[in-house]
Amino acid sequence: MGQGHSHAPPDSRRRLAVVLALTVTVLVVEVVGAVVSGSLALLADAAHMLTDVAGLSMALVVAAIVRRPPSDTHTWGLRRAEVLGAAAQATLLLAVGGFVLVEAVRRLDEPAEVTGSAMLVFGAVGLLGNVVGMTILAAGGREHHDLNMRAAYLEVVADALGSVAVIVAAVLVATTGWDRADPVASLVIVALIVPRTLHLLRETTHVLLEATPRGLALADVRARLLAHDHVREVHDLHVSSVATGLPTLTAHLVVDDSCFHDGHLATLLDQLQAALADDFDVAHSTLQFERAGHAAHEHDLHP
Repeated sequence: MGQGHSHAPPDSRRRLAVVLALTVTVLVVEVVGAVVSGSLALLADAAHMLTDVAGLSMALVVAAIVRRPPSDTHTWGLRRAEVLGAAAQATLLLAVGGFVLVEAVRRLDEPAEVTGSAMLVFGAVGLLGNVVGMTILAAGGREHHDLNMRAAYLEVVADALGSVAVIVAAVLVATTGWDRADPVASLVIVALIVPRTLHLLRETTHVLLEATPRGLALADVRARLLAHDHVREVHDLHVSSVATGLPTLTAHLVVDDSCFHDGHLATLLDQLQAALADDFDVAHSTLQFERAGHAAHEHDLHP
């Protein structure tokens, strides 16, 4: 027995498309700047922005495909593509971070000549583009609260911080001639990339392994179900996520035999599913009602 719910996500595709176009433009500018100035920090920030282009592209694709209805072959639509894309992005980010880290350490030992003025100009252009992107995404803050848009906003914020690091390094190189400021700024950018990447990888792995959603205690869910007068036992209780913001629950409930005779099961189902949605924000639940003793016919493989 179950219940379906439809929660259409807000249409944020236009904002994401504009910010993606801005990010691509800034990426090209920073690559040119890295070649002209010889700055590793600019190249590191450009590599960071390349991964953000992938992330924003995925966000744009997700914003489109999550609106597609389920089908016989994809009963949840294509929501899981969001998680797979995030895992791929995290892997790419780690690879980029590792490369920049190794190169930055090498340049600390053997500083390369950097043109501070050119580095400053291109870094400022990057920062301007990021600030515009942040403004566009923040403008819909009250309308768009989905995790997809929040992740996109954080991508652009991290880009802006990377551009600030480039500008600071450029000023130091131009005013003091300290070329090591460039690899130091690169290390700062790596410090911005890696923790966010590890967190992203942890979250995607958590979903792909169908672990219990973070912040939801299975013991509390079990206790809430057992708190109902007619529920005697809960087993085969599973809670996982199809994608971010889409937790699902299945459970077998042993209920009073009288519920099978007095027509109470329909009311019981409504009450329990409403409690799961209100107390735990689990709107997609499937509950199987059983008589006492039915569990003896099942394999004891689940909690």
